[in-house]
Amino acid sequence: MAYMSQEGYDKLIAELHRLEAVERPKASAAIAEAREKGDLSENSEYDAAKEAQAHLEDKINKLKATISEAKVVDTSRLSTDSVQILTKVEMTNLTTNTKMSYTIVSENEADLRAGKISIKTPIAQGLLGKKVGDEVEITIPRGTIKLRIENISIA
Repeated sequence: MAYMSQEGYDKLIAELHRLEAVERPKASAAIAEAREKGDLSENSEYDAAKEAQAHLEDKINKLKATISEAKVVDTSRLSTDSVQILTKVEMTNLTTNTKMSYTIVSENEADLRAGKISIKTPIAQGLLGKKVGDEVEITIPRGTIKLRIENISIA
């Protein structure tokens, strides 16, 4: 089961609709066009179109599976007492004295540029369940970082 925000769920639904309504007909048209070019046994364009269609169908099936396993979290019921999924955590890196802010989200919603990190990352795992004022040491691929949680809010 993948916990996610309503926004993240809506994006998955929109992507599925786009793949089924726009990309699937394009793939079918590409196959039909390649088929019209004659002998299928030596038609690399036909083979490529069929392969592209198989990749598209695989992507659609994976998206459907993700959607079927999704559990939308009611953010109005979340607490800011401790770090959990869909909370925004403001913290200070105690080594460099720099401020950081991340929202902890499902894997499907992770977007580092938007400040959204997957709940499965080492930083998110190290923060889960912690409270404002807690200092934590988290092992990341580049070593260990020491963070102090300054604020927890609902994303």
